[in-house]
Amino acid sequence: MRKLLLATTIFCAAPAIAQHAPTALSGPTTADPEKWPAAASQGLLDPATEKMIDGLIARMSVEEKVGQMIQADIASIKPEDLRTYPLGSILAGGNSPPLSGNDRSPAKDWVETTRAFRAVAMEARPGRVTIPLIFGVDAVHGNNNVIGATIFPHNIGLGAANDPDLIRRIGHVTAIETAAAGPDWAFGPTLAVPQNDRWGRAYEGYSEDPALVASYSGAMIEGLQGKPGQGRIQQGHVAASAKHFLGDGGTTDGIDQGDTQVDEVTLIRIHAAGYPGAINAGAMTIMASFNSWNGVKMHGNKSLLTDVLKGRMGFQGFVVGDWNGHAQIPGCTATDCPQTFNAGLDMAMAPDSWKGLFESTVRHVRDGTIPMSRVDDAVRRILRVKARLGLFDPARPVEGTDALGKPEHRAVAREAVSKSIVLLKNEGVLPLKSTANILVTGPGADSIGMQSGGWTLSWQGDGNGNELFPNGQSIYAGIAEAVKKDGGAATLSADGSFAKKPDVAIVVFGEQPYAEMRGDVRTLEFQPGDKQALATLTKLRAQGIPTVAVFLSGRPMWVNPELNASDAFVAAWLPGTEGGGIADVIIGDKSGKPRTDFRGRLSFSWPKTAGQFLLNKGDANYDPLFAFGYGLSYAKPGKVAKLNEDAGVDASLANTTIYFARGQVPAPFSFATDSRVTRAVAEGPAQQEGGVRLTWPAGPATIRIGGGDLDLTREANADLSIQISYRVDTAPTGPVRLLMEGGANTGSIDATSLFAKPDGWQTAKVFLKCYTTNGVDLTKVTAPFVLQASGPFSVTIADVRIVSDPNNSVCPGAK
Repeated sequence: MRKLLLATTIFCAAPAIAQHAPTALSGPTTADPEKWPAAASQGLLDPATEKMIDGLIARMSVEEKVGQMIQADIASIKPEDLRTYPLGSILAGGNSPPLSGNDRSPAKDWVETTRAFRAVAMEARPGRVTIPLIFGVDAVHGNNNVIGATIFPHNIGLGAANDPDLIRRIGHVTAIETAAAGPDWAFGPTLAVPQNDRWGRAYEGYSEDPALVASYSGAMIEGLQGKPGQGRIQQGHVAASAKHFLGDGGTTDGIDQGDTQVDEVTLIRIHAAGYPGAINAGAMTIMASFNSWNGVKMHGNKSLLTDVLKGRMGFQGFVVGDWNGHAQIPGCTATDCPQTFNAGLDMAMAPDSWKGLFESTVRHVRDGTIPMSRVDDAVRRILRVKARLGLFDPARPVEGTDALGKPEHRAVAREAVSKSIVLLKNEGVLPLKSTANILVTGPGADSIGMQSGGWTLSWQGDGNGNELFPNGQSIYAGIAEAVKKDGGAATLSADGSFAKKPDVAIVVFGEQPYAEMRGDVRTLEFQPGDKQALATLTKLRAQGIPTVAVFLSGRPMWVNPELNASDAFVAAWLPGTEGGGIADVIIGDKSGKPRTDFRGRLSFSWPKTAGQFLLNKGDANYDPLFAFGYGLSYAKPGKVAKLNEDAGVDASLANTTIYFARGQVPAPFSFATDSRVTRAVAEGPAQQEGGVRLTWPAGPATIRIGGGDLDLTREANADLSIQISYRVDTAPTGPVRLLMEGGANTGSIDATSLFAKPDGWQTAKVFLKCYTTNGVDLTKVTAPFVLQASGPFSVTIADVRIVSDPNNSVCPGAK
């Protein structure tokens, strides 16, 4: 799930993204259950539990029943609200802080938050049936919302390890660290089978191969929940949520929340592969997907949610929605959607819309739009999970314990890192002697946040310094530790410079953190049009220094130039907080003999060109650079010939979110000003390479960064913002306004308060939704950054881009 998708869209506990227009029906939309594999929930049905549920349902009012079917986000509900609205579940979305208000919080804050909600829910009140809450979080690679937690490699790396027992152990550690912080429900595992690597959630999938995904599904369920029917919250187990049902990894063009246009046989063979194993392992919940199947939204597809999942597949747990995903069903809104419950959704994730949805659903039950039999079935399933998980027992012996980041947990994560990294190229430089003098450089070298990726302490995972990972180790720190004991040396250099020529250089680079939506890309080329990593590699090799590339990414990418410029190239994926796991493999002993060999093998095919978006094992005309299952090792080396450096895709197509950076306007955008506004090159702040000083004469004038054709409605609905790094040099004498051009724009934002006086370098983050509320049309943006002002006025701009930071974003001029 994700936190931001909002009234429209996404999964996980992050906000929803803008609603997609319905797709024209181009294939089957109603499933035939007889074509689907049979399965059966294990460990959920129990005569004594069902008898208890009978008694509870008989006593519950309509309001209490409907309450069980609604889930609210902690950012939009207070514990005392539960005295009026008897909701059955609370979630903490990817950007939602605990009650302390700190969105980067330790376990203590989360324990206090869950206890506060639980205490009110369990208050005895006359005429009310007391039922415990179930509290969900996106614990997708460890309990990743909490400072101090063990953060595992993202699933794309775990797929390369091809080790189901490791997956089970990771699930067990994740469950313990989640239960210790208070929640009792993890929104995972993701059983997507990504088919288009442009998708921003590709790294949440274990593999493009449905068989590998199927081999992992039951193992992760068992790790999180324990053996079917045996796991309880009192033992440190939590409910799992297999997601997203169904077809999330197969959308056309890899567009998040898009349309999966495939026949039923393909839907079954590829996208449903992981679900029988998850159900047979006792999965307590399954999350419905944002995507459509041939134009019909999954949140409203009864044939799949009810006839296939609950019928043919024998699922006896409950189906939960994604972040306001029900709102994407035609005829529905975030606050009114009987269709989703009638289709088979048991619990709607209504993060900020919970109150309206509760009230409308009560009305629909009372007037018969939603049959009472459907309500009772949904409530029974929810109560069944709560009972089997042990939530009716108030004891929480694991909660509040010092379980996060324990040495034995970190050891499992370090093992996972060492098993998941894949050696793509090695010209004899690896392993490195532990006595070597090693230069370590690159933006990912000493950044635990970058190596952990999205869904780490926040939805998109950006803005996380090393100080937020007290139990973590950066890749550089792991390398330094490995060589220090044998007399070697590792020197960290931000720019690749050195005082003494090193024996070898390790360059750690790759994608910056992202999650769904923002992670969708138009090309698989790495750093198109701005080859910073390549420049570093080339500079070092030109000085006669052997280079080892450690590449951090959430998908296979076209990196032919970087491969050519490296003596060794390691695909490290997004390894999480145990950077030392990389050193375990690339650093040998004093004599240069391996301590640990490479064991990772590609679970996704590696592209030969930047345009091979659909590149999957078994496809017709399958022609990868490195095939599924590829991976060199010290025991079985191989040679990589010089590669073609023609990407095959226009680099300018890639950029949709960065409008000014490092003193330049990146393609496809360009700077334009009224003739009376002067531009001059200026120094940027310490973290920037340059800026542009804009000076207005007396009177009004406009500057703009234009180009491209953007639809930013999804980003606006997901609470993304436009970030401006600037310095006011001369205060304006009149109003300053922000707007965007294109479409039917008629309004602008009064941003005068942001530019009112000189105050050194500043960063403003303005919600995109503020543009909408001020009359700006975001559906067809041709100029995403436009600044209007009256002079005299002078401002230096250092950076303009779209970011995710809702807790530090504003709507200037709002009343």
